[in-house]
Parts: sequence; C-alpha cells; structure tokens
Amino acid sequence: MTTTARDIMTGGVECARSTDTLVDAARKLRDLDVGALPICGEDDRLQGMVTDRDIVVKCIADGGDPSTVTVSELAEGKPVTIGADDSVQEALRTMSQHGVRRLPVIDGHDLVGMVSQADIAKNLPDDSVADLVEAISSAPSTD
Repeated sequence: MTTTARDIMTGGVECARSTDTLVDAARKLRDLDVGALPICGEDDRLQGMVTDRDIVVKCIADGGDPSTVTVSELAEGKPVTIGADDSVQEALRTMSQHGVRRLPVIDGHDLVGMVSQADIAKNLPDDSVADLVEAISSAPSTD
C-alpha cells in the first residue's frame, strides 16, 4: 500500500486569517513554534502562506508597519499544495519542483494538514531524502 500525504501530515493546522496583521501572524508563529502558516479566508479556504521570512523581508526590511499590514497583502499567487490522498513520492516531486519545504494538504477544498520536508524525510529511503534536500536547496526558495 502506498503511503499518502494524509498518512504523514501534521493535522489540526492553524491558519492566519487573511485579515490578521503581520504582528498577529508573528505571534502565532512564535506561539506555535513554526516558521510558516497557511493563510485562510473567512470561508476557511486556503489563500496562501506566510512565513517568518516574508514578514521580515517583505514588510519590516522595506519600512512597512507590521501592525497595519495584513497577511493577505503578502499572499502571492496560488499556493502550492498536495492532495491528502497523493503519494509521498508526489509530495517529494512537488516540493522539489517548486522549491518549497512545506506543503498544505488539501482534501477537496478543505485544508486538513501540512507536510514538511522532515515528514517526508522520515518516510523515504535515504537516497530519496538526499535528492529532496538537494533539489530544494538548489531551487529558488518560495517559503
């Protein structure tokens, strides 16, 4: 039986609301001890991702005020996701192709979890893990 994203994901993911300020998001990142949060709209649908790096590089470094800038202002394009029933190998390909270290896991239109590079590393043979790290490290980082 093939291992799926659902099998290895972290469930119960908390979102930053699209109307949250970057200060709100930064506090949530700190409190959850994570480096990225999915951005969800009022309909709970995924709108993007916000990272601690985004807050620093796209707001603070440009002189922005993180207490007035909202996370939706940083959401760019359609987020890269993986289906809950997609294989771990598909998650690996998606991460490598897009140069991301985390993938929101979607079931239909619902966000059901997150798969990280570490989650995949724990569930792949060592040679595939090395390929993943190399591909992600050489790709332009988007998260």
